[in-house]
Amino acid sequence: MTPIEIQNYFETIKKLILEYSPKFVVAILILLIGLWGTSFITKTAKKIMVKRNVEVTLSTFIGNLIFWTLRILLFVTVISKLGIETSSFVAVLGAAGLAIGLSLQGSLSNFAGGILIILFKPFRIGDFIEAQGVLGTVKDIKIFSTVITSPDNKQIVIPNAALSNGVITNYTVNGIRRVDLVISVDYATDLQLAKTTLENILKSIPEVLPEPEAAVFINNLATSSIDFAVRPFTKNEHFWKVKSDVLEKTKRTFDELGIEIPYPHQVEIHKE
Repeated sequence: MTPIEIQNYFETIKKLILEYSPKFVVAILILLIGLWGTSFITKTAKKIMVKRNVEVTLSTFIGNLIFWTLRILLFVTVISKLGIETSSFVAVLGAAGLAIGLSLQGSLSNFAGGILIILFKPFRIGDFIEAQGVLGTVKDIKIFSTVITSPDNKQIVIPNAALSNGVITNYTVNGIRRVDLVISVDYATDLQLAKTTLENILKSIPEVLPEPEAAVFINNLATSSIDFAVRPFTKNEHFWKVKSDVLEKTKRTFDELGIEIPYPHQVEIHKE
């Protein structure tokens, strides 16, 4: 290279340095301030959600969403300050987002269902629910699915899209449950005696609540029995105990009083 070419080369480098140095310094400042700002905004948003008792799963997700959205905006701002064309970059991001969205339609539906469940709270962790044909206790509510443990200790994972669009029965939310039983007696039974006996049995069980008042009434005149509907109320945690105690005490008391509970009889026929 000739001395003139070398001089022109250094002049060009000097010109580029003088031209881009301010942009580079500004970009670095924006980057440093932006990194601190994104962390500060994310932490502040999480603290606000914690104070307002937002579900942990939702607050974590929203915090991460805010964090990465701000980081992407910061990255685009920094490269634009360096003089790099950002329109094509934004177009690539948009196309990538569309492609990912189309390929993850099912996951996005489950994600939306998870957000709805967390926001509207049809159930909480620890509630006993019935949904999608299964019964169980809610163990975990995730963004894409809900984990339920069945009464026989099976783990059931239900996609949130199906869960949020279906019928959900929450047995826990009201605090108390009604035990629905049918007690049958023979047609020859003294009905007043049977009814009074059932009422006294319910009163003798401590876990049966006085309010709402338990109901005992004739519900059906069946082919071979008169059916009493027995409906006591109890706290959720005592449901199965009350059901068992009522059945056990009814059988013992009816036996003592000679009240027959009908059941099929087999008759043996002996041929001579």
